Amino acid sequence: MITVLGSINMDLIATVDRLPDPGETVGGRTFSTAAGGKGANQALAARRAGASVRMCGAVGRDNFAEPALAHLTEAGVGLSEVRKVDGSTGTALILVESSGENMIAVIPAANGTISDGDADNSIAVMSGGDYLLMQLEIPAPAIRTAMRDARRRGVITVLNIAPLTDDAVQLAAGADIVIANETEFERLAGGKVMQGAERDQALLDMHAKSGQTIIVTLGADGVVAAREGSLHRAAGLDIEPVDTVGAGDTFCGYLAADLDRGHGFETALKRAAIAGSLACLNPGAQPAIPLGRDVNEAV
Repeated sequence: MITVLGSINMDLIATVDRLPDPGETVGGRTFSTAAGGKGANQALAARRAGASVRMCGAVGRDNFAEPALAHLTEAGVGLSEVRKVDGSTGTALILVESSGENMIAVIPAANGTISDGDADNSIAVMSGGDYLLMQLEIPAPAIRTAMRDARRRGVITVLNIAPLTDDAVQLAAGADIVIANETEFERLAGGKVMQGAERDQALLDMHAKSGQTIIVTLGADGVVAAREGSLHRAAGLDIEPVDTVGAGDTFCGYLAADLDRGHGFETALKRAAIAGSLACLNPGAQPAIPLGRDVNEAV
């Protein structure tokens, strides 16, 4: 069983020829809305990968609440721990340029109300060996509480340190598995820009010191991870991306799901990397998350 404690958003997406510089206005081409939020995205990815999934979070009492949960409902994600609160559902304002690169502003709204009580509830029915998947779009105190309670129960914690916040380094120290992109990993490693062999050595050094599994996603270059004293690598697919929004969330959800289902680490890493690539082939976050059979065909 996977429990996701995290954010639920509506994404407001505009496509542009190029991303604007500060203070600049650029023309757009299309506009759409889609369910999102890193927590909800990862929950849906884990469910589409075949895992049993519970979502713990909050939405507002507004017109965005129902569509924000629509894909999760359709997929059969457990939603009994999603609260409705006064105010608005979280939103993300997303600009996507023709190359697939994006720029995002997130307004927490209901996600900002996630409390220690929600963290306690998310862990209450979990058992040793279950997976708790979290991100940084909800308040840090709730994440700390959830990791503390999870440790007491023998629950395996997976923390995706995105978006990168001031609490990221401290929170990452408490997780069993940490997932970061290149920039986020550099923050964990002290702020130095690294690549290649230097990054690999820093990854191994951090792993040796903490004992944690640490995973760094590298975009088109795949993924590298340190686990049980060794480096592990996996490649994604050679693709022309349409939209990279949600690719990292797809990776996280698939990784947690395949580990929860008993796949070996290298297999889970490879499948997650391929799933992340497939998510770049369609626009939007949740609509683009591939089904398990799509990943099976691509492996």
